[in-house]
Amino acid sequence: MVAENEEAMFGALKSDLGKSAFEGWAGETYLIAGELKHARKHLASWMRPKRVRTPLLAQPGVSKVYAEPLGVVLNIAPWNYPIQLALAPLIGAIAAGNSVVLKPSEVAPACSALLARLLPRYLDPECVAVIEGGVPETTRLLEQRFDHIFYTGNGTVGRIVMEAAARHLTPVTLELGGKSPCIVDEDVDLEVAARRIVWGKFFNAGQTCIAPDYVLCHASREAQLIEQMKKVLIEFYGEDPKASPDYGRIINERHHARLSKLIASGELAAGGQSDPTDKYIAPTVLRKVDPASPVMADEIFGPILPVLTVPDLDAAITFINARDKPLALYLFSRNAEHVERVLQRTSSGGACVNDVMAHLIPHELPFGGVGASGMGAYHGHASFETFTHKKSVMAKATFLDPSIRYPPYTPGKTKWAKRLA
Repeated sequence: MVAENEEAMFGALKSDLGKSAFEGWAGETYLIAGELKHARKHLASWMRPKRVRTPLLAQPGVSKVYAEPLGVVLNIAPWNYPIQLALAPLIGAIAAGNSVVLKPSEVAPACSALLARLLPRYLDPECVAVIEGGVPETTRLLEQRFDHIFYTGNGTVGRIVMEAAARHLTPVTLELGGKSPCIVDEDVDLEVAARRIVWGKFFNAGQTCIAPDYVLCHASREAQLIEQMKKVLIEFYGEDPKASPDYGRIINERHHARLSKLIASGELAAGGQSDPTDKYIAPTVLRKVDPASPVMADEIFGPILPVLTVPDLDAAITFINARDKPLALYLFSRNAEHVERVLQRTSSGGACVNDVMAHLIPHELPFGGVGASGMGAYHGHASFETFTHKKSVMAKATFLDPSIRYPPYTPGKTKWAKRLA
């Protein structure tokens, strides 16, 4: 389906989000294809019952862990990567043997319609169903009993999903978000840091759950970092990013209005232009941002990057730990001790050192949040595990049935039982 309809997917992504074909490939179909290849390669070994040690007291017998499907899974997908984040969990759910109800996001209507048209052509409709619609349809779905609910989106709706799931004691995986910080240390390669931060922040016009949400920059490096980021913005998108074929758009008018208000939260270092008719907001960098300002209250989820200064690394760690645990944490530093200090003293869903968003690529790295940024993980084997029940099975032989386990429990039996244990 992906191989034969990649161009149609790029067209839908362009219609909904203004994504370039490269961003459609890199952020959507490439990741899906990788997940598929990895699952197909390893599925036989994932499915195979795993034998574990059987203690002497339980002999003669064999102990194994069987992987069995949970049953019927509800997958509620978001709008920012409307194809990748619909299909990646679907791969894991199908691999584990489940049936799936997929609810694409109505906020990305072209992608939702495309998935609703394609999936029944390629997958058994008895096993995979696509339900289009908005809040009423999602509400009706959440009233039903599922065996697992996988939700990707914001924390407000995540709480609604979890409350609905609790009525049926349904387990949930919540892939949420939060304000993912990016620390720029004093000892750092500023050119590389600026290039990678700008790329990660403004990819998909900042509408990425693991985009750097704000920068905590060592005070001695702020001016240089901002100047370097301004140069990179011109290299990437030209003097007028609005005319660049590689720069996306905000998903809708409501989000555009929300983001436009946040620009006033600091001093403009770059960008700031906005056009509601085109749902365009320029790649924007802010400085002199008050931590109590609106842009620092919630996840930005758009092309606005606040740069705050800190006197040292410990101040950055304290700042991060005073807030909800983020989905991702980024650190640019050439100091190995500083890197280890940040990784040991902070908690986040995932982390990257001297890069952003790259931890999404390796299939062996589980992807998920912690605390307010989510619960549960997926990608690669973690996806199979998420949608699987591990059933413990012991098979006992009957040719030997020692009486030590049966009453009456004499002092001699007790003595031998303790020795064997």
